[in-house]
Amino acid sequence: MAGSRQWATLTTPRGDLWSGMELCTAIMLCLCACLADAPAHAAEQPNILFIFADDWGWGDLSCHGHPYVKTPNIDRLAREGTDFHRFSVASGVCSPSRTAVMTGHFPARYNIDGHFAWVDQNAARNMPDWLDPQATLLPRLLQEAGYATAHYGKWHLANDMIPDSPLPAVYGYDDYGAFNCSGEQMPVHDDAKRTIRFVEQAAAKGQPFFVNLWIHEPHTPFHVLPTYRWRFPELDEPDNIYAATLAHADARIGEVLDALDRLQLTDDTLVIFSSDNGPARAAGNAALELMYDTATGAGFGIAASKGITGGRKGYKASLFEGGIGVPFLVRWPGKTPAGGVDRETMLSAVDLLPTFCEIAAASLPEGYIADGVSQVAALQGRPNTRRSSPLFWRTQANWPPAKSRPEHWASFVVVHDRWKLLASGNREHLELYDLIADPLEAVDQAAALPQVVRQLLEQLDAWEKTLPASPAGDVFSSLRTSP
Repeated sequence: MAGSRQWATLTTPRGDLWSGMELCTAIMLCLCACLADAPAHAAEQPNILFIFADDWGWGDLSCHGHPYVKTPNIDRLAREGTDFHRFSVASGVCSPSRTAVMTGHFPARYNIDGHFAWVDQNAARNMPDWLDPQATLLPRLLQEAGYATAHYGKWHLANDMIPDSPLPAVYGYDDYGAFNCSGEQMPVHDDAKRTIRFVEQAAAKGQPFFVNLWIHEPHTPFHVLPTYRWRFPELDEPDNIYAATLAHADARIGEVLDALDRLQLTDDTLVIFSSDNGPARAAGNAALELMYDTATGAGFGIAASKGITGGRKGYKASLFEGGIGVPFLVRWPGKTPAGGVDRETMLSAVDLLPTFCEIAAASLPEGYIADGVSQVAALQGRPNTRRSSPLFWRTQANWPPAKSRPEHWASFVVVHDRWKLLASGNREHLELYDLIADPLEAVDQAAALPQVVRQLLEQLDAWEKTLPASPAGDVFSSLRTSP
């Protein structure tokens, strides 16, 4: 009949007839049940945004008392979350630190003791040419757990000078834009907008996301923009460039935080800000000059590196706290205390994989043993005063040190409980510090406490015996004449 409404019928598996009204009711009940499950899913798998800066010193934040650097957006993370004062990365330089984050292992287990460079330089240092894509990797574990995964910014788990190195996508990312990798180099300042676009897409799908936002700043070259330099007219040129560079990075981080607010994702997202190592410093009175980087282009050179360590000894490449002790700010609404400061928990970069996997309900592969431990309890406001196992570092340094770099001599470090032992490569020189009573490493106690030194050396020797003699796996470029 014209103008009348007829409901369709549906036969059930039992042969009964459902009216269209009954069918709609059933569908609506199913939809409501699905919607009711959504918040529980979000709570089980929060989004994770890991912001990893490059050469950003512990003191290079206004919330850490820097005299002229302004970082209001990063400060917001400290204000809305917890500032952990005892976080250390696994190396004083880039590539090994990033290896620890990706694998949960000390980078020496992969013979990655320095930054990836030309193949002949890698070979001379007994290093591979890239991180093994077949290793157990954080992004792949989260991808397998249902996360949308992405990487934007610096890579340096290979190098743009090694054209046959694996692309970041091979390591477990659904999307990426990167530099210091093979293939196309993403413009340095595109990191935030690419992150925001990916987050928007994941939110539209209702999928939890994991994003590595590995920003370039404040590594050389300094790709500084005039609009940020105008903010610091009172500073001389090197300090002006440094402050402006960090201000630009802080502004891009602010854009990402604002996007989380706009998308109503802030309460469901764990955000961490940290750095791969301490700040770089020029040797002597270097002239301010332009330099060119094959991955990122032209900018100001090392004379504009004016980072500070908050009183910690040493700078980038050193295994003293100024080289490995870096900012670690955590915002996780409803979980991490707002405005908190944790001066007790000894956190390490090797802890991030087990921590993130526990948060994401991601399973670790059978047989995999992390060098780090899950620190979820500490992130939730329950500090840990002791670690259950020691931390180790290995790098390549010379003894005696150059007069211009007096803190750059230790090739090995072991930290256990409150004690930190630094050793030259041949064990000829040792220094011992109490990191609880003396976090700035002012008083060497090696001579006064020989028994503590001996115990730590035994741990270091035992760990060294577990390390491979050379890199293994498909980790060598065809440009090498031999592995």
